[in-house]
Amino acid sequence: MSLTSPTNGQTFTAPANMTLSANADSTSTGSATFTASASGYTSASVTVTETTSGGGGGHVADPFTGASTYKNPDFVNEVRAQAAADGNNPAEAAVANYQTAIWMDRIAAITGDSTHMGLQAQLDNAETQVQGTTPLVFEVVIYDLPGRDCAALASNGEIPATSAGLTQYETQYIDPITSILAMPKYSNLRIVAIIEPDSLPNVVTNQSQSACSTATPLYEQGITYAQNKQAITNVYNFIGIAHSAWLGWPSNMSATPGMYNTVVKATTAGYASIDGFISDTANYTPTQEPLLTNPTLSIGGQPVDSATFYQFNPTFDELNYDTQMYNTLVSAGFPASKKFLIDTSRNGWGPTHPTTITQTSDVNSYVAANKIDKRPFRGDWCNQNNSGIGTRPADQPFGASSPIEAFVWIKPPGESDGDYPTATHTHGDPHCDPNGTNTDGNGGTYSTGSIPGFDVPAGQWFPAEFQMLVKNAFPALP
Repeated sequence: MSLTSPTNGQTFTAPANMTLSANADSTSTGSATFTASASGYTSASVTVTETTSGGGGGHVADPFTGASTYKNPDFVNEVRAQAAADGNNPAEAAVANYQTAIWMDRIAAITGDSTHMGLQAQLDNAETQVQGTTPLVFEVVIYDLPGRDCAALASNGEIPATSAGLTQYETQYIDPITSILAMPKYSNLRIVAIIEPDSLPNVVTNQSQSACSTATPLYEQGITYAQNKQAITNVYNFIGIAHSAWLGWPSNMSATPGMYNTVVKATTAGYASIDGFISDTANYTPTQEPLLTNPTLSIGGQPVDSATFYQFNPTFDELNYDTQMYNTLVSAGFPASKKFLIDTSRNGWGPTHPTTITQTSDVNSYVAANKIDKRPFRGDWCNQNNSGIGTRPADQPFGASSPIEAFVWIKPPGESDGDYPTATHTHGDPHCDPNGTNTDGNGGTYSTGSIPGFDVPAGQWFPAEFQMLVKNAFPALP
């Protein structure tokens, strides 16, 4: 707030108009009172209040509370076109009513192309969706680290795992993104940023792979840099923390806080640089296994978690995993305010769920009969057959005291996880081949579980998958 007329310190001997000007900032709100007085005159006061337009309200504890959600026009158009092609299918059309994230999965995505809006165009469009003082949530995925997804092929990135690649990531990717996010015209939005899914989990578990050990320092430095640059009042940073079928084993879970502390504490703001974590990003693990709640329950003399499907991993679902991981992180120094999001876009496994226990004396048969996860192997992750859309996005689905802050749809349902090498192209990941296999590291071999008969590159629209996801949605759509 400044006095612009008369100039600061100027004196005058006759009545004069005074002009105050104010510039809103992105870091504070509040009121201030200014008083003008002179000998022989009655003093006058004025109180001014700075607020954020659109109800953004600065940095709040939970960005989803009381907010509306941004619908990506690119995804909405894909959904509506598919629904129309399928005879104006109402269940398919209903998917367009829910928020999905904008993926910045390559440098070119920042500016966009002929079929996908760039980041600034999306944010400009989001401003048109703001209604009055109701804040609006805009979700964006930051996903282009050097040597990205070091243990996979379908989702590995464009930037090499070198020091030059780190510089490219910082200057050509993070800097342009954050310069857009920091524009004052977007300060009324609540921007939820999903930071580099699967990166740090690879650091925790895959150091035996040379690609991951090489990428580790680049991941650490890159994420720290991104968090520092995204220290913007209305940006909410959530770091990917895998899922129960990856870090759920006690040995993996106990190794996780050290790695995340290394990255977070290296930032300028420390723990304040993040708002929480997200699990199950673009994955299929159920939020809850309603009939499998006790991993040590004895079936035929064996604990349930000894079944081949779980392999002594006691976290059967995301709610259980996130709760245990939350407690582990808090014990390691993370503030209790750092809660979890769950990506429920494809973990429904409907259209129905078993409601009563099927009793058997064999632990493998018991698990197979009572679980809702229909994958042959928990490590299967690419375009899973028989999967379905999960619970709709929701704030505080288990109440304010739960470590689960919100359900979100980060992976747009109907966009492919990846393709696989064939006689016509060499690109892709064998783990996406419906005729291929996955291994568990213990000598076991399983089907990839991928939808048979298709070969769709990562991120492209996959009509058959979308139709299946809607058909198998739980709860049902619309």
